[in-house]
This record gives sequence, structure tokens and C-alpha cells, in this order.
Amino acid sequence: MSHLYISAAHKSSGKTTVSIGLCAALAARGLRVQPFKKGPDYIDPIWLGRAAGRAVYNLDFNVHSRAEVSALFATRSEGAHIGIIEGNKGLYDGLSLDGSDSNAALARQFGSPVVLVVDTRGITRGIAPLLQGYRVFDSEVNIAGVILNFVGGARHEDKLRRAVEHYTDIPVLGAVQRNAAISIEERHLGLVPGNEARGADATIEVLAQLMEQQLDVDALLEVARTAPPPAGPGAAGPPVRVPAGGRPLRLGVLRDAAFGFYYADDLEDLAAGGAELVYIDALHDQGLPAVDALVLGGGFPETHLELLEANDGLRRHIREAISDGMPAYAECGGLMYLCDAITWGGERHAMAGVLPLEVQMSERPQGRGYAKVRETLRHPWPGGGSGAVIPCHEFHYSMLVKPGAGHTYAYDMERGFGIDGRHDGILRHRLLASYVHMRNCADNRWTERFLAYVGDFC
Repeated sequence: MSHLYISAAHKSSGKTTVSIGLCAALAARGLRVQPFKKGPDYIDPIWLGRAAGRAVYNLDFNVHSRAEVSALFATRSEGAHIGIIEGNKGLYDGLSLDGSDSNAALARQFGSPVVLVVDTRGITRGIAPLLQGYRVFDSEVNIAGVILNFVGGARHEDKLRRAVEHYTDIPVLGAVQRNAAISIEERHLGLVPGNEARGADATIEVLAQLMEQQLDVDALLEVARTAPPPAGPGAAGPPVRVPAGGRPLRLGVLRDAAFGFYYADDLEDLAAGGAELVYIDALHDQGLPAVDALVLGGGFPETHLELLEANDGLRRHIREAISDGMPAYAECGGLMYLCDAITWGGERHAMAGVLPLEVQMSERPQGRGYAKVRETLRHPWPGGGSGAVIPCHEFHYSMLVKPGAGHTYAYDMERGFGIDGRHDGILRHRLLASYVHMRNCADNRWTERFLAYVGDFC
């Protein structure tokens, strides 16, 4: 499979908008486009997947070994004509000083041709030393082309092109003009999710048309064909576990405009592990379907408070089911929904009331970035209490008001904030609810463990 790595000099260069439009433009040509996203992210993959018509997979050195990353890329590339990897932040950015967790490191690992999206606002001739510097900083990174973004008109484009062509041998593969009409609204964690944004499909269609017009798509495809084929064996999923009763477990999964933060391969691993996924719309479904357990992922419940509160039938059914012993797992937005209420902008809205806690939205992030948790002895899932340290991540602007003493926690925080800076994974009945987000991987088979836990009660 041919592929491109879309990166940038720095964050907020517009590479996500370019990647969304390119995926949609290629799909409109009849190509099977497989998108990938570097690092932990839910929002960009929702947009990319909607544009390409395929699930998006995250490539993350924080939770996966290099062998796992290669296997994931190879396995998920099967059957696609072209892969589009969208980077995070800048090409050389990362936590490690040596760059071992950077976009450049991932591009080197795959032998990917890198297309650099450059924010050209306020720059003309200065683009040349920028590109030269990025090329010589790491000669093993193949910067195969540049896309000029936020171009201020024909004269600006001409100056930029002449500078790039005179001082470098990097081909200009497109020039995207400034256009307020195609900007995607941003929120504190990035773009507004594509499952929530009104007119998302119309926006994607406009982006596809503009990228077809303003990028040299044929040249981009030629660059993609220079990529080596993905290397690495297919990664085996967790073994299928069917309860003693012989029927698949039915997992109710909240998935709608308020709750959409799920990794595609985690959902696939739950299904491969013997679960039937039953999707629930917390905004509109009035009752709880016949399920054995619940999974409540992250999202932005704070932007849908009125609808969530108005759906008191589902809130009541969820509260009663968990109180009666139904196993449940919740992350971030799901945790918030299970509390008594959420207050934002001075307005308080009742939620499911499973956890006797209140949620307060903040203007500043309470937990943001990579995190690490250590399992406590009270972790209820099979294998729990081992003291294992699990890499994960958190992104939340909310806090639990006075969580106080008397609660039981599944995790001690090794890095990050969690619920109170010291703990996360609050336990109540058979519910585990945390701010941190997990990823199913070789060192953290959370999907298999959760299914085994559910199976013990079915």
C-alpha cells in the first residue's frame, strides 16, 4: 500500500483540515483510503474516518511497542489503495529529547514520504531556510514535498513558490488559500468532533473540492507510491471468550454526539472477544436495551446538558441497572454523566446519579496529556491488584467537586491528575469510572479483562 505522512512545522498549521480534505478527495476518486493518526486523539480520527469512510487507527509509542505499531499499521493497511498518516504537533516534536517518540521517528520507522504543511501567514522568502532546516536536521527523514497553507492570494503564493524553488529542491505540492468558510470550529481539546458538528458532511465535501483544486493530487499520489510496503506481521486480537451460557455478551455502548471517544480497534477487540456491541444514544433513546454490561466512553457531555437531563428515562434505567449490579466501565465524559450533576456556566443539570458526586467545569485544563496509573489492590477485574503501571492519557476541563474520603479507587496516579491528583478509577457497585483513557494493547488487555469480569456475572 502506498502512503503519505502529513506533518507540519508546528501545531495549528492546518494539517488536519488538509488531511480531511485530501482523504475525502481521494475517496471521491474511488480509492480506498485508510487514515491513521499519530498519538492519542479521538477528535481528528472522527473527522478523518468520516472523510475516508473507514475506521481510523491511532499509532502511539506511549502505549505500543515499535513492533506493535508496525504490526498495527501493516494489518490495518490491508485492502487499502493508499494510507494517510496525520501527525500530531510538529514533525520533530515529542516528549523525548532524542525525538524517539516524534512524528519523524514514526516516519523513519515506516520509510514514509513526509509532506510538510506550512502555515505561511506572515512569511515569504523565510520559508526557504525553514524547509532547509527541517531537511538537514534529520537526513533520514524523507521530506518529499510541501503544501503551502493559509496563503494570502496569488502574489503571496508566487513569492512563496519562487523562494522554495530557488533555494530548495523540495517540490511544492499545493497551495491552500485562506478561506474562513472552510475552518472547522475549535474547542479546548481541538476541533469540534465530526459526530457533533452540524453540517460535518457538507464541510467535508467542500474541503474535498478545494483540495482537489488547490493541491496537485496526482503528484501526491506519485509521492505516495515511493513509500515501501508496510512491514510487520498482523497483530492477533484477544482470544474469543464466550460465557458458559454459550451466548455472546451484549455490551451497551453509549455512542452519540455527546459520547464518541472510542478507539476503533478497542471496539473491534471487544467484538472479537465475544461481545455484541449494542449502541445507545444517550440523547434520544428513552430506555436501556437488554444488555449484560455498559461501556460509557468519553466525549463532551457538557455541550449537551439540556438533552441529557431531559432524557430522564434513560438516566433512571442506567442508574437502576448499575445499582442492581450490572458491570460497567466509564471513561472521562462517561464518568461525568454517571455523577449526580454537571455545572457549567453557572447552570446545574442533573445526570444519571450513580456516583454521589458533582462535576464542575473549569476554564483551565485539570488533566491533560500522557498519564500513568498504578493498579491498587481493589481493582476488580481479573488480574487486578498486581500493582501494574499502565500508560494512558487524560484530557479534561472538569473536576469532581469534593470527591472526599470514603471512596474506593482502582488506580493510584503515577503521572497526571486523575480525579484528585492522587487517585483515579472510582469504584461503586460493579462500576469502574475514571478520567484516564485506556488503550487495548499487549501490556494492557483491558478489553479482555473487562469481558472476563462481565462474564463472571452472566
